[in-house]
Amino acid sequence: MRKEIWFGLSMLVAIVIALFALMPAPADMTNGHVGLLMLALVVVAIMLGFPTAFTLMGMGVLFAWYAFHSRDPNQAIQLTLDLMVQRAYSVMANDVLISIPLFVFMGYLVERANLIEKLFKSLHIAMARVPGSLAVATIVTCAIFATATGIVGAVVTLMGLLALPAMLKAGYSTRLSAGAITAGGCLGILIPPSVLLIVYGATAGVSVVKLYAGALFPGIMLAVLYVGYVMLVAKLKPDAAPPLSAEERRVALPPFAQAMTANGRAMALPGLAGALAQSGPVPGGAGKRALAQQLLIALLPALAFAALMGMSYRIVTAPAAAPTELVELGSTQDLSASASDVGTLAEPAPAGGLEEPPASSDLAEPPGAETPAGKAAAGQGAGAVSPAAPAGPATPATPAAGAAAPAPAADAAAGAQPSRPAPASFWIALGAGTAALLLFYVFFSFARLEILKMLMGSLFPLAFMILAVLGSIVFGFATPTEAAAMGAFGGMLLAIAYRRFNFGMLRESAHLTAKTSAMVCWLFVGSSIFSAAFALLGGQELINTWVLGMELTPVQFMLLAQVIIFLLGWPLEWTEIIVIFMPIFIPLLGHFNIDPLFFGLLVAMNLQTAFLSPPVAMSAFYLKGVAPPHVTLNQIFLGMMPFMAIQVLGVVLLYLFPAIGLWLPGVLYK
Repeated sequence: MRKEIWFGLSMLVAIVIALFALMPAPADMTNGHVGLLMLALVVVAIMLGFPTAFTLMGMGVLFAWYAFHSRDPNQAIQLTLDLMVQRAYSVMANDVLISIPLFVFMGYLVERANLIEKLFKSLHIAMARVPGSLAVATIVTCAIFATATGIVGAVVTLMGLLALPAMLKAGYSTRLSAGAITAGGCLGILIPPSVLLIVYGATAGVSVVKLYAGALFPGIMLAVLYVGYVMLVAKLKPDAAPPLSAEERRVALPPFAQAMTANGRAMALPGLAGALAQSGPVPGGAGKRALAQQLLIALLPALAFAALMGMSYRIVTAPAAAPTELVELGSTQDLSASASDVGTLAEPAPAGGLEEPPASSDLAEPPGAETPAGKAAAGQGAGAVSPAAPAGPATPATPAAGAAAPAPAADAAAGAQPSRPAPASFWIALGAGTAALLLFYVFFSFARLEILKMLMGSLFPLAFMILAVLGSIVFGFATPTEAAAMGAFGGMLLAIAYRRFNFGMLRESAHLTAKTSAMVCWLFVGSSIFSAAFALLGGQELINTWVLGMELTPVQFMLLAQVIIFLLGWPLEWTEIIVIFMPIFIPLLGHFNIDPLFFGLLVAMNLQTAFLSPPVAMSAFYLKGVAPPHVTLNQIFLGMMPFMAIQVLGVVLLYLFPAIGLWLPGVLYK
């Protein structure tokens, strides 16, 4: 270990000397060039294996001291220490970051509740007739479980232990099996509740609620593209994903179902209804009460559809509410401000000395819906170029303190408004859903009833918890922190319900949560100190001048930024890219009139390549750690390549059709 440390330090010193040799002569060198040198040194040090957070802090403190010392040597140490304290306190005072440990704790509880094995088996049987059913069930399981946990390593490791042996035993290609597991596990980076979106929102000053709403459909789109690719491979190359045998597709039936099937009653609904109606003994020895329970389970899809359409009818026919002023979902920055205004705190400087750029508004926990100022994202076209937001209408004058309040009259008028007629789209959805439900019950056999019961015991509780957490955030019922607390409590209830909860599990989950949260918070502290030092040295200003001097169009800048992020994903992880490079890109968005929400969605989808691109493809190493010995790392890398190409296709589709990510935030928060 000592030899490795000394080797890394010697390499770092050699690179510093080489960079100084390549930089301009001292007469032409400015503090901005020193800032670029600091950025290069941080990237090199991280690639050599030094801890990211402490590398950022160490480099930031040293170069901040250099910046202050170059102007006033007497105050350099004092100002540097003040800068460290202020930056650390700004991270501690960020309320949005409270949701990170709660979401992580929820993920570890769900992971240890042993739900993934039951979920995979039930989905595997439910999709038995789908081409490439094992790989499709693997991707769907990964997507659902990644949504519940958001921990890529845990999902890939567990699915490597569970699904990889099953796929290899069934004759699936090693490459396809490895690619499905690694790509499916990475979906937790994008699909909410994602820690990446929280980190980006805190870094860029974008509402986490809007990011969650915007990332929902792109994440589903990416999962659908994965499933489509697997089904296409299974059709074109049956040897890579052979179909399951009839024995593997068989579902064990209870005695009463076997007896009814033998008597010619293969369909569940008429069979159960007829057995309940007859007066004699029930075939198979089942009691009337047990049959009634089975009938109720069989009718659950119809009851759920009726409840959903009833709620939808009430929503679409409710009287139109009076327009109200909306509240901003999250603190946003003035993106038209200069680069030095982003992400830094006001630092007292000596007379004539170097001054820390003033801070933008701190990111606060989103209390409700957004203001009209953020509505430019919804109507944005290709290229994500949004026009300047028009000035809103003048605020009506506030009545005097002694004036009579008109609220009761307004409420009475609102209550007297008639209900709106249901739109044609509602009746179309009702008719299509009813037809699909009837078709479902025509083919609803006792075997499918058993599959439905398996799904109810594995998929539905987890899906209900996920929908409750995301729905409470997206529809404004709770802030991300409150929803994360509910999710953590729900994960504990699931662990109790599946009899996996004990003190050892709780202690281990809390310990892992503390480790992960400490890592993220130290990254934020290091990134904050680093960005402040970078702004002090003028590095951001130098980059802004260089980019603006290229006279790029907004489309060209967007393509350049995404290509740089894609290339950075090869040697670096997403955490390092977000905390180091996003503060460089964000100040330039205002000049090109690019919506930071849309930019964040592109970045989130793009950064999934960081887990699928060698040489630092962490999901490949997670899978290799639990894979059989004959599965090589090169096979895993080759299996990930088609899925990485699908990710690039997803980025292109989101860029060409921004409504995929912006429609839902535009509808909910207009």
